[in-house]
Amino acid sequence: MSLTNAPILETERLTLRGPEKADADAVIAFLMDDTRAAGFGGYTNRSDSWRWFALNVGHWHWHGYGYFTIEDKATGKPAGISGIWNPEGWPEPEVGWVVFDGFEGKGVAYEAATRARRWAYDDLGFTTLTSNIVPGNTRSIRLAERMGAVYERTYDNPNMGEDMLYRHPGPEALA
Repeated sequence: MSLTNAPILETERLTLRGPEKADADAVIAFLMDDTRAAGFGGYTNRSDSWRWFALNVGHWHWHGYGYFTIEDKATGKPAGISGIWNPEGWPEPEVGWVVFDGFEGKGVAYEAATRARRWAYDDLGFTTLTSNIVPGNTRSIRLAERMGAVYERTYDNPNMGEDMLYRHPGPEALA
């Protein structure tokens, strides 16, 4: 049962849905993986990781959007998270993504992030979105560029440190 009022979004291979209590362990495992979560602001202990999971639930209630759990239809397992993120300190809303261990290299992030972006434009009425990427995260840079985003500037993110802001094409450019 979703902890939020998030809609359920479908793609050919994925379901994007609100976070559920059963998703916490998968998200916490990701956040505590030094290597995998380095570009996402990972944590060194379970309690801080749990707080981030709860932060995402609260983000949905505060903004009406947040990170969806990406569920792989073939396995029924959480494959990652993707959605629209804009906590305190962010310059503006961004479309973000992470893929959990075992689901990389399969196009999951691209499929989920493009669906989340379309939802933000079509249903929420957003006219622009960004992706904030830690320098050196070449996989996320390639994905942002594949989605049509272009580098705009580097800035100091109070939560993440130095971040590169990529601007996505607006809804009119994607129509």
